[in-house]
Amino acid sequence: MIGIDPHEASHTAVVIDHRECVLDELRVRACSKQTDQLRCWAASFPDRVWAIESARGLGYLLAQQLVAAGEVVVDVPAVMSTRTRLLGSGRAQKNDPNDARSVAIAALRHDALSRVVLDDHARVLKLLVKRHRDLGRSKSKAACRLHALLMELEPGGMAREMTVTRANEILDRIEPATQMQAHRLAVARETLADLAHYETQMKASMQRLRTAVAASGTSLVDIRGVGVIVAAMIIGHTGDVSRFASAAHFASYNATAPIEASSGEKKRHRLNQSGNRQLNWAIHTAAVSQLRYPCEGRDYYDRKRAEGKNAKEAIRSLKRQISNVVYRTLVADARRRLEQ
Repeated sequence: MIGIDPHEASHTAVVIDHRECVLDELRVRACSKQTDQLRCWAASFPDRVWAIESARGLGYLLAQQLVAAGEVVVDVPAVMSTRTRLLGSGRAQKNDPNDARSVAIAALRHDALSRVVLDDHARVLKLLVKRHRDLGRSKSKAACRLHALLMELEPGGMAREMTVTRANEILDRIEPATQMQAHRLAVARETLADLAHYETQMKASMQRLRTAVAASGTSLVDIRGVGVIVAAMIIGHTGDVSRFASAAHFASYNATAPIEASSGEKKRHRLNQSGNRQLNWAIHTAAVSQLRYPCEGRDYYDRKRAEGKNAKEAIRSLKRQISNVVYRTLVADARRRLEQ
């Protein structure tokens, strides 16, 4: 087992045997030759598995390069390797070789680690939906800045929703009386140009997302409240749905399942505030959308309210039901792709 502690400038690799004894270690600079250097060094260990800490984060590029070269790579969560270093490796001191050794030990002791595969369509959707949300945030920031500038140029500013057309109308009728107003007007026009640019980019991004979601062949969009963006986020952050043994495991991952917090004879549960927050947001968006129109989701919510649950408890129950439907849909889509 070869454990790797990745960093921006360098990667440290440590190889251990089945008794967790260190056989060799190597530190390579992060460069275009990093994969060749690591494989050349590991050539004397033919029956090898690479364990990379955060293979979907800082170690993403190295993990993808090793998989493309035909190597077997597993992803070790940073929390798991840290716990191994502190509690189970015998070397609690933090340095790169000890971190890499802890990664290898964690991978050797756990058989259920996720195996790294080459990027698929799910990773594409995750990238595209992240880009779309970043554009949305940038657009909102530009709109807020423009609102503030308009308030300083005209009493009341823009009372209605910010649009490029309305903002242009206001700016065109302003006659600057001072040099300060002239500069403020110029900055406002530049900010308005930024806002128009973000709107154009978001339209192109949305079209790209529609094409990518359609190419995935998913049936998630048939669920009430699940549109293109929500479907892309669910597929992108779920990845291979087969890694979840059941709908309960999936609900625990997306934080729609409560956490047991019992003590002694008192049995109780509390809200799960961990899990994948992006998936949780997507399911919450679908739940809120279902409450707006008559449908099964709205009927379920009303029943829970009639049973005595408050609004938050009822929508949490609805989110769990939507999670189950999403899981079954993802499984059905995966099965259909295998049959094709």
